[in-house]
Amino acid sequence: MKRGGILNGALSGALARLGHTDQVLICDSGMPIPAGTEVVDLAFTLGIPGFAEVLDGILTELVVEGAVAAEEVVGGNPECHALLDDRLPALTYVPHEELKLLAHAVKLVVRTGEATPFANVIIRCGVAF
Repeated sequence: MKRGGILNGALSGALARLGHTDQVLICDSGMPIPAGTEVVDLAFTLGIPGFAEVLDGILTELVVEGAVAAEEVVGGNPECHALLDDRLPALTYVPHEELKLLAHAVKLVVRTGEATPFANVIIRCGVAF
């Protein structure tokens, strides 16, 4: 058994299979999930696990080259905006409808139990060298 890090076997394995430029969508419970995309659904109950906890856990496992979130998060969910702005310095913003279209190109979707507006981000994997 692992001592720490991500203990969820499905998530740990999915993250280990990601390569440079692969994209991961970390999303709230209301984000549409593209058909045919690998999904690790962590949602246990409303709000658990939260978006912040899942994002922080995944960021300990991945090298991030870039990220994109919905521009509506700025006014629609200031707490989430502050979190994203703090954790992802290479963050760009697009309209929410465009984010949903971009989600069709992700390799992995990680669904949280979050139930607040615009708690979604697409992360582009980098490399450690």
